Amino acid sequence: MPVIARYAAITVPPMVLLLLAGTAWGGFAWVALAWLTIVAVVADKLLDPPKAPAPEEETQPWSDTLSVALAIGHLLVLISTCTALFSAGLTFGQNIALFLATASFFGQVSHPNAHELIHRRTAIFKALGAAVYTSIGFGHHVSAHRLVHHRFVGTEEDPNTPLPGETFWAYLPRAWRGSFEAGIVQEIERLDRKGHGPNHLSNPYWLWLGGTLLTAVAVLSGAGIAGLIALIGLSALTGAQILMSDYVQHYGLQRLILPNGRLEPVAAHLSWNAPKGFSSYLMMNAPAHSEHHMHPDRSYEQLDPQAQVPTLPFSMPVMAMIAMIPVAWHRMMDKRALKVMEAAQAAHLAPKPAPQAPPAAPNPQPDALQPADPAAPPADAVPNTPVTPKAAPTAPAAEPLSDDPETEALLQNIRAATR
Repeated sequence: MPVIARYAAITVPPMVLLLLAGTAWGGFAWVALAWLTIVAVVADKLLDPPKAPAPEEETQPWSDTLSVALAIGHLLVLISTCTALFSAGLTFGQNIALFLATASFFGQVSHPNAHELIHRRTAIFKALGAAVYTSIGFGHHVSAHRLVHHRFVGTEEDPNTPLPGETFWAYLPRAWRGSFEAGIVQEIERLDRKGHGPNHLSNPYWLWLGGTLLTAVAVLSGAGIAGLIALIGLSALTGAQILMSDYVQHYGLQRLILPNGRLEPVAAHLSWNAPKGFSSYLMMNAPAHSEHHMHPDRSYEQLDPQAQVPTLPFSMPVMAMIAMIPVAWHRMMDKRALKVMEAAQAAHLAPKPAPQAPPAAPNPQPDALQPADPAAPPADAVPNTPVTPKAAPTAPAAEPLSDDPETEALLQNIRAATR
């Protein structure tokens, strides 16, 4: 089966089922929910992860066609779900299933797909990806992801990079507000370089906020107050899933300071990956996250999930469930993060092979008295005597991160490895 057909075979069915659930029979919502949860978990164990297509396999324009279809489908599902929820045509159980299945589809398919589109060079693709994010009140992600996250990933300048030892519940409000503010700061700086003020009409935040308001008004007029409540709930849950993906994919992995005092370049060890046989296709290969950060302009099907990069023990959806339980998450991930950072630090500190000096020219007069070199060391000096460096100033002690001594020592090691 061609690679794009495999992506379509896994991403399109839940979209069709949700459209049918919102327009024909609410029972389809249970099938969609099962596809996105039970089927995904079982099939991840049975199917092989995706591979980058062979050089002779043509994936364009089919990869873009699928992305466009999923983006348009997202907007249709949003309308049909908001119209159907809380209506007389659905039972209580069908309402619950439709809400959860739609939110899961938005988080696992719509978000990775919109993320693909905003990285495209073509303006219409970018606009379509922005429309998906704006429809769920997360339009600022278009600015924050491209201008902040990709530039500052692995540093405290990126609100979407979790801090060492930070729980998801502490990260969620910080990253939500921080990404909104960091994105608008970058957009204002871009406007300033063009000689425009922060409120200039070309500031895309007018589109992000205006598009969200327009979506709310359209849903309110078409589906009433019940539809608006459904939209708010879906938007909140989808936004949390978007931030959850960043939390899981970047936990404990931060850029190192090189010996020259500069930050290391973006590298493969700064993202966790989760190549699985079903969820990787479902999430448009987003679990090949290191590859994406290394090659942000490369389309999803061209990413290599088989690269030797930090890998999560379970699939992205399963890790997201674990992340909601901080004790279980830290027990599973803190030591893994420390090992990755220690390996990265060791690689940077490994001695580089010294360049070999050219052979000395033969002395044409070996018996002649040579003049003394004033810069030469004394005759009794010990060769290769190391010079003792001056002691570095002691850094102030970091604030405690945990009340448990063992956990505190581990988190301090992670913090030290990422400074």
